[in-house]
Amino acid sequence: MATVDLTVMGAGVFGLSVAYACARRGAVVRVIDPHGVGAGASGGIVGALAPHVPEHWSDKKAFQLDSLLMAEDWWAGVMSLTGLDPGYARTGRLQPVTVAGLELAQSRAAASVGLWQGRAHWQVVPATDHVDWSPPAPSGWLIKDNLSARIHPRRAVMALAAAVRQLGGKIMPAGPALGPVLWATGHTGLTDVPGLGAGEKGQAALLAHDARSLPQLFADGLHLVPHDDGTVALGSTSERLWSDPTATDARLDSLIDRARATFPQLAAAPVIARWAGVRPRSTSRAPVLGPHPQWPGAFIANGGFKIGFGIAPRVGEVMADLILNGQDTIPAGFRAYGLNQS
Repeated sequence: MATVDLTVMGAGVFGLSVAYACARRGAVVRVIDPHGVGAGASGGIVGALAPHVPEHWSDKKAFQLDSLLMAEDWWAGVMSLTGLDPGYARTGRLQPVTVAGLELAQSRAAASVGLWQGRAHWQVVPATDHVDWSPPAPSGWLIKDNLSARIHPRRAVMALAAAVRQLGGKIMPAGPALGPVLWATGHTGLTDVPGLGAGEKGQAALLAHDARSLPQLFADGLHLVPHDDGTVALGSTSERLWSDPTATDARLDSLIDRARATFPQLAAAPVIARWAGVRPRSTSRAPVLGPHPQWPGAFIANGGFKIGFGIAPRVGEVMADLILNGQDTIPAGFRAYGLNQS
C-alpha cells in the first residue's frame, strides 16, 4: 500500500485546497470528515471573492491579492481535471462613493495601480455608466474594480473533492490519521485551541434573478453576487451570539427586505433558498496557517472567515510547500500563537 503523505482533517475549502495542491505534486492524500464535503461554512451560497481596499498594505492584503490573481487559472485546472464547473468568473464589483468619500476613493484608485501590480484596477466611474445594475450612489460616483470574482461554493468544494479523488486521493468519513496531519476543521478547530478564535454565524439568501454576466454589488452592508445559474446570492449577517447555528430567522428577513428596498430589480425576485452556518474567525481575523500550535508535527489551516474561498488557492499552495518540501513562505501574521519555531 502506498504511504500516505498527508491526512487532512476537514473537507471544507481549506482542507480540500491543501489536499488538491499536495495531490497535484504526487502526494498520496486522504481527507477525513465525518460530516462530508462542504458540510460547514464552505457549503454556503454567497461565493464573493472580493479584495480589500488598496491602501495600508499588509501581508494579509498581499496574500489575498496573489490568491485572487491566481484563482482563474487555479479553478480552471480543477474544472479541466474533473469536468465539474465551480462557477468561477471574474465579473468585478460596484460600490457607491459617498459625497464625503470621493477624494479617498480617488486616492485608493491611484494606489491600486502600484499595489495591484497593473494586473487589476480599482476605478472611480460615473454612476451613469451603470444605470441598469448598480448600487444607489448619491455622490454620482461608483467604485468599480475588476479583481472581484464569484464562485459557487457548493459546486466548488464538490469539484475540489472530485479533483482529489481523480489524483488518487481518498475522502472518507472516518479512519486513522496516517502521515503528517493537517487540521482544517473550521470554527470547532479554532475553539479547540484557547484564544485562537471562535465562530461567527452568518445568514444568507438566494433569489431568483438572472444577472449572471453582471458585477457584484456592495452597499450599506448588503452584498449581491450574481451566479451563472440565474440566481443572485445575498449575504450576509454577522452574529457573535446565536442559539441554533443553522437556523434562519428575522435577521435574514430584514436583510432581504433591505435588499429589495435598496435594489429595485430584486423587488419581485422570489427567495429560493435560505442558509445559515458558522464561519471560523480567528482572533487576529487573519487566516491561521502553519505548524499546529498544540500538536508537534501537525499542521493547521483555518480562519478563512469571510475570505476563505478567495484565499483558498494560495493557502493550498503555501501549505503544500511547507508540508511536502519544508519551504515556509507563510506570512508571520498568519501564525498561531505559542508556535514552536525550532
